[in-house]
Amino acid sequence: MQPASLTLVLYLLLNVAVFSVYWWDKRAAVEGRWRVRESTLLLLALIGGSFGAILAQRLLRHKTRKEPFRTILALIASLHVGLSTFLAGLWIVAPEAVAAFFRGHVYQ
Repeated sequence: MQPASLTLVLYLLLNVAVFSVYWWDKRAAVEGRWRVRESTLLLLALIGGSFGAILAQRLLRHKTRKEPFRTILALIASLHVGLSTFLAGLWIVAPEAVAAFFRGHVYQ
């Protein structure tokens, strides 16, 4: 599998897992059971699951009014969009350098 394809698959799996954790927390909230800590939910978003977290927040209507959680999650998602945009721009300008970096640092 190509490194770019592997990265995409891992990103999607991470976001499906994060969505699942948000779903579990929503069910626990409805049923009055043990909940996932907000710091854990935010950490999952920070490590790369912001897309799954935002999607779960919207589709499940979970943590939509809770502050500062909502603002922090939006900041994390903005950080990820900015970083992705920067990396995409770098890929356009110097694709060989970016590929070499990932081969040497990420896929060892």
